[in-house]
Amino acid sequence: MDKTYNKMPFDKWCSITGKVLEMEKEGKKAEAMAYFNANVPMLPFLAKIFKEKLGADVLRASGCNLSEAEAVFGSDWLDS
Repeated sequence: MDKTYNKMPFDKWCSITGKVLEMEKEGKKAEAMAYFNANVPMLPFLAKIFKEKLGADVLRASGCNLSEAEAVFGSDWLDS
């Protein structure tokens, strides 16, 4: 697995971003951001930087999808 590039299929990406745009048009900007963060995996190198700068607890509480970081760094990477 490439450690810096999201491998999400293009059609899934389009579906997610389409829903985000609809939510924003409805004035649901906070919900749109939360939906995007939960559904699009954060790039592993960004997750590592966020952990170093903000701490593991803040990253956990953010609601961000960390599945790719876990695939690269291991399931317990936030605790190490």
